[in-house]
Amino acid sequence: MNEPRQGAIAQGRQSRPARPMRERIGFAIVAAGVLIGALQFWQFVRSDPLVWNALLGGSVAALATALGTLPVLFSQKLPERLQDTLFGFGAGVMLAASAFSLIIPGLEAAKNAGTFGGGSWAAGGAIGCAILLGGIALMLMDRVLPHEHFIKGREGNAAKQLRRTWLFVFAIALHNVPEGLAIGVGYAANNGLRADALATGIAIQDVPEGLVVAVALLAAGYSRGFAVLIGMLSGMVEPLGAVLGAAVVGHSAMLLPWGLGFAAGAMLFVISHEIIPESHRKGHEAFATSGLMIGFVLMMLLDTALG
Repeated sequence: MNEPRQGAIAQGRQSRPARPMRERIGFAIVAAGVLIGALQFWQFVRSDPLVWNALLGGSVAALATALGTLPVLFSQKLPERLQDTLFGFGAGVMLAASAFSLIIPGLEAAKNAGTFGGGSWAAGGAIGCAILLGGIALMLMDRVLPHEHFIKGREGNAAKQLRRTWLFVFAIALHNVPEGLAIGVGYAANNGLRADALATGIAIQDVPEGLVVAVALLAAGYSRGFAVLIGMLSGMVEPLGAVLGAAVVGHSAMLLPWGLGFAAGAMLFVISHEIIPESHRKGHEAFATSGLMIGFVLMMLLDTALG
């Protein structure tokens, strides 16, 4: 009676190493695929000057976000009044970038491309439709993707199944997507100085944004190191979005005005849906509005001086 059982146990022991070996082989295949994909992606980026410049611009914005998180390593206190002022400043920069770096160049591109037959009304109609499409796209992402607002709590169909940490990550990534797209589309417009001004303005507002994100995570109960790490990683969405925007729009003159308007609409949605409500909810509306106006003027000067 014991011999068959012992034989089965011995056979099971012999077959155990096969599973780790299969897992290692599977991991090696996946790693090789990722490496090959990364190399092809790198070759594509290096071969296209517009995409390469967009990647650099998005990387500068990501670096600015990372730099903004560093003060959290030394101090966890950020006065609410200052925090709301920084929110307003970021909204002002994004608002001016939407107008001067995206919508106005989009109107010019639509006229030059003869969109809808050409003319001011046709160009304005095309850019208006693109702005609405950008806002609708972000609204759908806001509804579908599980994430957590710092104000309103959890939203999304699968929010209950995800840990609170990843809900914050989704919210941060959702906020940074339009900024990356705006940078990429700006470089796809093939106006280096104006695109540089746009990337610079977004990078400037990303510094306080990174600080605010890290402080919010710290206040939610996460460690300093984790708050800084997630804050830094949140900026990595921007170079990816910049590459995507430049790659899609840069190879078609007809898509350029639509891409510019789409990016502007996405940014306007984030400004109205996320940043302004957050900056006004604690009773510091005057400071938030002052920050918005300062950010708007700064971005306007950058765009008009460099563009």
